[in-house]
Amino acid sequence: MDLVDEELELGGRRLAVLRPPDAEALIDERAFERDEFLPYWAELWPSGLVLARVVAARQLEGRRVLELGCGLGLPSLAAAVGGADVLATDWSADAIELLRRNAGRNGLELRAEVARWDEPEPMLGDAPWDLVLAADVLYERRNADPLLELLPALGREVLLADPSRPHAEAFLAAAARSWRIETTHDKERPRVAIHRLTAA
Repeated sequence: MDLVDEELELGGRRLAVLRPPDAEALIDERAFERDEFLPYWAELWPSGLVLARVVAARQLEGRRVLELGCGLGLPSLAAAVGGADVLATDWSADAIELLRRNAGRNGLELRAEVARWDEPEPMLGDAPWDLVLAADVLYERRNADPLLELLPALGREVLLADPSRPHAEAFLAAAARSWRIETTHDKERPRVAIHRLTAA
């Protein structure tokens, strides 16, 4: 896999992050036919950057943090910079391998595991988490119901970054039956909202 090296600042620290230069070049037709799998993980999404900045501004020393659908894992890296005990999860083994590599080359400790929302045992084993993170995970309608079902078992506070995806509105309306929701918008990227869900 060809990779480019990009420098980012998170939590007052410069990180060198390897990432694929072109996610479309990673499309595997057999994987798509089997699971409708597309390499979304390989994109440097605005929601991931925004959530990473929000995470970097929080006091997380000694806190236990879980990221769902981590992709390149910038929020997880930010939490690790802040001294959190982090588990990053994604259903792509390539994403997990690259995140482990990026954490190591920046001297950060975190755990990264392949996990699916319909097979959540790796995430549930250490639940409840102090903080659950997710960036741009509602890009497909099929993601909303499993996420709604899974979140209450994972923790009592969730930070969900979303760039106004069409399925986010219905998800939030359903989530509001069980969670208190506070929403803020990023000043630099106003389409990206940070939804803070806390158990009602």
